[in-house]
Amino acid sequence: MEDRAVDYLRRVNNWVRRFAAAHPTAVRVAGAATLFLGALLIAAIQARPTHTPAVFAVAVLVSASFVVIPAMSWPSWLSLAVATAGAIVMMPAGAPEAARPALFFAMLLFSLRSEKTAVVTATAAMTATVVLSGAVLSGLGGVAELSSIEALSLVLAAAAVGQAVRARRAQQAMLVERATRAEQGREEEARRRVQAERLRIARELHDAVGHHVALISVQAGAMTYLLDKDSTEARQSLAHIQNASGAALEELRLTVGLLRQLDDHEPVEPAGRLDRLDELIASFVASGLRVTCDVSGPARSLPEAVDLTAFRLIQESLTNTAKHASGAAASVRLAFRPDVLALVVEDDGPPAGGSHSRSEVGQSGHGIIGMHERAAALGGWLSAGPRGEGGFRVVAELPAPVGAAL
Repeated sequence: MEDRAVDYLRRVNNWVRRFAAAHPTAVRVAGAATLFLGALLIAAIQARPTHTPAVFAVAVLVSASFVVIPAMSWPSWLSLAVATAGAIVMMPAGAPEAARPALFFAMLLFSLRSEKTAVVTATAAMTATVVLSGAVLSGLGGVAELSSIEALSLVLAAAAVGQAVRARRAQQAMLVERATRAEQGREEEARRRVQAERLRIARELHDAVGHHVALISVQAGAMTYLLDKDSTEARQSLAHIQNASGAALEELRLTVGLLRQLDDHEPVEPAGRLDRLDELIASFVASGLRVTCDVSGPARSLPEAVDLTAFRLIQESLTNTAKHASGAAASVRLAFRPDVLALVVEDDGPPAGGSHSRSEVGQSGHGIIGMHERAAALGGWLSAGPRGEGGFRVVAELPAPVGAAL
């Protein structure tokens, strides 16, 4: 029952708000008429001369000010000044109580639209003006007039109510703004995570699948020369193509597994670790690339992210060599240092200015960009560029604290 009553009141309140927003002039006129009738009613109850021309005229002027002043977009303190002047004029007319509704609503409206300092100043000025005027008139008439002082309690109440409502509105606005900012923050964080995941999957596709596709391209190019010359070598190239395409499909399946739901029992990272480095190098050797590998320092278990990143950096570097410096010799050097894993991949391919230069590849392609991103994501660094004596060199250092393996 209470819920229905609350719901009904809420609907009525919403309807009143919509009507007031759509018909502001009609609402102001209705309010002014109510104030006018209230002034006459209070004066009649107090047995005051309500129908004297002075009381009637002042009541009309004060009530009309609540329509004219907002319509003309004049400052809200002007309504307060008119109501105060009306109260002072009604004192000698014998009906000071008639000004109380106007004083109350004038202060309420002013308090709702003004800061605390302005409200306190206006209240003090109104109090001093009304009390002083009442004292002067009482002295001239020889009778103590206390009704003006009694009206000040309504003024103080109106000021307090207005400030309380204003503070509540400000608090609600702050809560709404805070909720809006929190929602925007969550959306921004979600977009950032989606973007980061897209970049990570793009790197995996480029590094893992691109590596095998590059080998297939190299083997297919070699086979075009071997078909008419050496059928045995051609068959070996076909076998390498078959193996590389199968590995590419497997890497693609694992990468696509990243996009599946968490309960779909798929690996959360594509395969690729330094314990498969010999297998990786063998795949390049089979394509005709001469690769040597040297490991220095006491080998140890590495954090999963460092292990995968080091493997991908070597894989991408050798893939670039196979694509842009076919037949060259490449070397891979791994150094396990305290808190750091260092790696160098270099080849003796054509000079930087040759037809197979990779100085422009890093600017237009995604491979070297992806390597920089991988190293930076772990707090490491990477440098890639041509060697002075010819060829290309990739140098990287990845943080790998002892005992940090997961």
